[in-house]
Amino acid sequence: MSVTRRYDIDWLRVIAIGLLLLYHVSIGFQKWGLMIGFITNDTSIDGIWPPMTMLNVWRIPLLFFVSGMGVYFAIQKRNWKQLLKERSIRIFIPYVFGILTIVPIHMYLMQRYYNFEINYSPNPAHLWFLGNIFVYVIVLLPLFNYLKKHSGGKLVSWLKTVFSNPLGLGLVTVIFIIEALLLKPSIYEMYAMTWHGFFLGLIAFFFGFCFVLSGTAFWNMILKWRWLFLVTAIALYVYRLLQPQMQVPTIQIVIESNLWIYSVFAFGYKYLNQSSRTLSYLSQAAYPVYIIHMVFLYLSSLIIFPLEINVYLKFTIVLIATFLGSMIFYEFVIRRIYIIRPLFGLKTINKT
Repeated sequence: MSVTRRYDIDWLRVIAIGLLLLYHVSIGFQKWGLMIGFITNDTSIDGIWPPMTMLNVWRIPLLFFVSGMGVYFAIQKRNWKQLLKERSIRIFIPYVFGILTIVPIHMYLMQRYYNFEINYSPNPAHLWFLGNIFVYVIVLLPLFNYLKKHSGGKLVSWLKTVFSNPLGLGLVTVIFIIEALLLKPSIYEMYAMTWHGFFLGLIAFFFGFCFVLSGTAFWNMILKWRWLFLVTAIALYVYRLLQPQMQVPTIQIVIESNLWIYSVFAFGYKYLNQSSRTLSYLSQAAYPVYIIHMVFLYLSSLIIFPLEINVYLKFTIVLIATFLGSMIFYEFVIRRIYIIRPLFGLKTINKT
């Protein structure tokens, strides 16, 4: 089956990984960073927390949506066995490899910085996302395969009808609200290795698939309503900023999160759906950079944080060092050494 490539979705994946890197650097300049296992500078930058908290309510859910969209495109060119094999190679192998090699390196750097006892118990750390995605593929593959085989059936027709109307997005938001009310997360944005994060991701992954399945009617609908989504999201965010300690009801955070995501999809569809050499390169680099970036973040933090220099200069240096270190390692090691490419989620190439 011929499937038109959606460059805007590729761009959103790249942008989301870039925001993840920026967010992780920012954690190193928050007082609570050490509590979640980050090397933390002695002087914090309180001013970066407001934009961080705006990003935090939607950046991870967006990645789950985009991952579900990716599976839609992948399954159009594969049967279910081929898809499971491809996702096992692309997701599960890097996940296990990362737990055994990448995570111990950056954990060692943190323990060395704080003079902690050097030890390691296998855990996914920032790679928890990959574990979730792999489980979602296994759980939802029978349903996705059914939808593919019955693309002209009543269920697919109903989904297309639902998501050609903004009320369909209201239904999606309600389902996210129900998840939050049932799981009662103490902090809504605490996605990593929590049941809340698992089920939120499962919902987003499923609806990401459904959004693309729904075709142009869905994308034209969100395009039409994009300004309402954006303005309402901004209004809810500003209201949250004005509250003591930014505390608002969980339902409000869910609504704001989803409105940001719908806005991002709509504006991305309008402005980003075009190919370029830059996109081709970055879309290949994004996944390996996500896997490796914590090593360079912790290494640069270990070197820069003890220096007696301006805190904003520290932030800038660590950000640049993390980005350049990750990209250089990708370009000259991961990308060029064919035998290790699958360990970072890339396809193998012929040895030359």
